[in-house]
Amino acid sequence: MIEKIFENGLWSSRFIVVLAVVFGLIGAVILFAVASIDIFVTAKYVFTTYVTGAHPDRFHEDVVGGIIGAVDLYLIGVVMLLFSFGLYELFISDIDVAKNEDGAENQLLAIHSLDQLKDKISKVIVMVLVVGFFQKVGHTEYTSALELLYLALSITAVAVGLYFLGKVGKSH
Repeated sequence: MIEKIFENGLWSSRFIVVLAVVFGLIGAVILFAVASIDIFVTAKYVFTTYVTGAHPDRFHEDVVGGIIGAVDLYLIGVVMLLFSFGLYELFISDIDVAKNEDGAENQLLAIHSLDQLKDKISKVIVMVLVVGFFQKVGHTEYTSALELLYLALSITAVAVGLYFLGKVGKSH
């Protein structure tokens, strides 16, 4: 009898994961809101710049940097969503509304193991790093041929890495 009570308590302790799910969702909403405000501020900056006829030296870099920064935040928000959905499905219950009318599961958020969750999150994190890399590259000034060579090599390395990342988990 003590064993049964202990096992029930132990099994019920998995509901502590709900805290991570809820706060992960809150984090995702915050990130989406901040990114949306960043896009709005960038759009306002573009509109004001064209209406006033001003054309600052780094106008294009500022606009692209603002948008890429927002994309970065959106991607991190997606990581938080995947994390929340994955933890909920792994520890609590399947998300019934995610199933199609015929009962088939939506594969976008279908997570059946910690490895699947880790794989999906790691792919989005790599995309966040790539976006951050290109944001930094856009704000860097290159003064020598060697620096341009480093830029070309780093872009090639990112492209090769993304190619192989796309091959992960696919059997051809």
